[in-house]
Amino acid sequence: MTLHPTGPRAALDAIPGSLIREVSEAGRNIPGLIRLFFGEPDTVTPDFIREAAKAALDAGHTFYAPNPGIAPLREAISRYLTRNRRTVGPERIAVTASGVNALMLVAQALLSPGDRVVIPMPAWPNMDGIARVMGAEVTPLPIRIANGVWRVDLDELLATVTPGTRLLFLNSPGNPTGWTLTAAEQRAILDHCRKTGTWILADDVYERLYFAGDAAPSFLGIATAEDRVVSVNSFSKSWSMTGWRLGWIVAPPALMDSLAKLNEFNMSSAPTFVQHAGVVALDQGDAFIGETQARYRACRDLALGILGAVPGVTAPRPDGAMYLFLKVDGCTDSLALAKDLLTTAGVGLAPGAAFGPGGEGHLRLCFAQSEDRLRTACTKVAQALSARAAKG
Repeated sequence: MTLHPTGPRAALDAIPGSLIREVSEAGRNIPGLIRLFFGEPDTVTPDFIREAAKAALDAGHTFYAPNPGIAPLREAISRYLTRNRRTVGPERIAVTASGVNALMLVAQALLSPGDRVVIPMPAWPNMDGIARVMGAEVTPLPIRIANGVWRVDLDELLATVTPGTRLLFLNSPGNPTGWTLTAAEQRAILDHCRKTGTWILADDVYERLYFAGDAAPSFLGIATAEDRVVSVNSFSKSWSMTGWRLGWIVAPPALMDSLAKLNEFNMSSAPTFVQHAGVVALDQGDAFIGETQARYRACRDLALGILGAVPGVTAPRPDGAMYLFLKVDGCTDSLALAKDLLTTAGVGLAPGAAFGPGGEGHLRLCFAQSEDRLRTACTKVAQALSARAAKG
């Protein structure tokens, strides 16, 4: 047997490793480090969800599930979406083993080598990596600071998405910036993509972590079942279930058989007892999500109040999600700065360079923390960055 002379696929070789993981590993043995580099809260999954998983295990739900997910969970997702003004039937829903698994399945279903994918950046690096694994060509679209918030210029977006664009990836509210599309912008984008034949892949993971209403605007509220619109979501953020690895896809009917097939080839099905816990999370979790929204809004304002006053630091106000994306004047190596803050501040932040074009010179801070812990972390970072600015 002859091995490929370059070993792993060239496309995979060209994708850099996670800079966030690099900072995490650098801080692994630092005692008392406050770890704000990952996008997860410092609280465990709520009791009612954990108890539901235990009950499912005790009931013997330990066998394979159907590829698209168990019927009770698909029905619960449909009920949840309908309550939030996104009327979708269970026949258009596929359960996945996490949100990132959902993105990979959609990419496998839609992308071929050489396809053009447009991604607003700075952005969560996984979608860029997924597109490149599939051999697609990624075109970054700048997200910029305007009037104190991160925004994408709509005219620039529409000009960038051409008939040669296979896929437009939109994470709104977005990681790491918290930028959020308005309903009017979504309508303009959908109308444009109908003309160009471009698929919209909407990452709605943070749609309930939105600070101007119960939920951020959604393409699912305006698209027809036949539109080239796919929405992915996850239990990780809104239900504090990062370690559970459970998500879902909403897609046009014509894509559902392909997604079921890809589910089989990738992981067969999400764990059955975890899916049963997901039913309870959806049906009983609205109050918890409301409390989480209010808590994160207060955390955002606390972090902004401390870090926005630091000389040389620009702290745009996020519309949603769980992050501040801080611009640090004079920073040309955010990885080095993030590693330095591990010792000078005792706080772990994510380097902006991890989030692609436009990210260098920034730091991402996850504010999904208890008030005392967050205040301590932000104060330490503010002191370290103020000392840095004083040195010139």
